[in-house]
This record gives sequence, C-alpha cells and structure tokens, in this order.
Amino acid sequence: MTDTLRIRHSLDIARLDFTKGAGLMPAVVQHVDTGQVLMVGYMNRIALELTLERTHAVFFSRSKNRLWEKGETSGNRLVVTEIRADCDGDTLLVLARPEGPTCHVGAASCFGEDACETKPGPGILRDLEGIIAQRILLRPAGSYTARLVESGIRRIAQKVGEEGLELALAAAGGTDENVIDESADLLYHVLVLLGARGLTLSTVLAELRSRHARGQ
Repeated sequence: MTDTLRIRHSLDIARLDFTKGAGLMPAVVQHVDTGQVLMVGYMNRIALELTLERTHAVFFSRSKNRLWEKGETSGNRLVVTEIRADCDGDTLLVLARPEGPTCHVGAASCFGEDACETKPGPGILRDLEGIIAQRILLRPAGSYTARLVESGIRRIAQKVGEEGLELALAAAGGTDENVIDESADLLYHVLVLLGARGLTLSTVLAELRSRHARGQ
C-alpha cells in the first residue's frame, strides 16, 4: 500500500527558507488520525525530497551528521500522508501514520506517555474506511461488505435507511447499549455507502468543518 502512496503537499521546495537553520528546517510530526504530536526532527532539502519520494519520513540527524530514515534500525517508520510549510516557509508540519512507537524509548510520542494517549475518534473511522475500500476492491469470498456492494447502491441505501430507523427506535425506547450498537451499525453502513459511490470520509468531515466555520 505504501509503495503507491502519494504525499499530499503544495510545497514549492525552491521557495522554502532553509537558510535560517543553516540548511536545516524543523519538522513537527503529527499523527494524521489522532492529532497527537509525535516528535520534532530536522530536514534539509535532500531529506525533504527523499521523504516525498519514499513516502517514509527522512530526517537529518544533527548528532550523527547524516541523513537517516526514521525506523531504519527499529523498523518503526513514519508513513507520511501530507506535508505543509508554515507561513514563513521555514518550518514543516509532517502528518504521518506511525508503524510502531515513535520515540526511541518505546513510547508512542517523544513528549511522554500522557501526551500520546489516544482517544477514540475519527481515527477508527478512517481505519474502517480503509478496510471497506479494500473489501470493495478485492471482493474477498465470505465478506459481508463485498456481498453488500455487489447487491448494488440501492440495497446499500436501503440498509442505511434501515439502520437509521433502528437507531431512532433504540433512542426512543431502548437501552444505552442498544443505542451504541445501532450507532455503530449505522456508521459502518454510511461508510460503505460513501465507498460505493467513490466518496470519502474526508469530504464529509470537510463539509462539517465548513458548516462549523459558518457558525451552523
């Protein structure tokens, strides 16, 4: 999967200011799913170009005075999904999905265990979205998702309606456990519907952010 990954960015490397740090630029690494800050490293121009090429984070080690790919010895690499530059063009924000602990002491974050405790949120939905996309693509035997997609968009839409009704009924007269179960079923079927139509969770979240910005 990572071999075909393309890092989202709008960087003009020639316009980035590497001079302030004597050729090095701070790179803040943030977990793309949870928003947790994982580490801060440094990149020179070559490290940035290699990161964009390999889709795994490459830094310049000031202590070793050389380029190093995160996880080159431990295997705990950072799969980069997006890179942004700040307004001055002298600091990078690297959004990544870690393959194992990020910190060399075995913690998920270099900023301590308290800082890296993840909370349930959009991350699990993105993971589920990825699994659904894989089922839609490969159509493995015995997969409920594959069977549902093969039944057509109308059947998927019907299931979304059924799950929405079941959630409403649970909310009106069921237990909290019923509401949680039906909510999970509805979210799953909504993700299947989005995937079957070639849409993504990101587009829905973007719409929610837009509405929030408008004060809705």
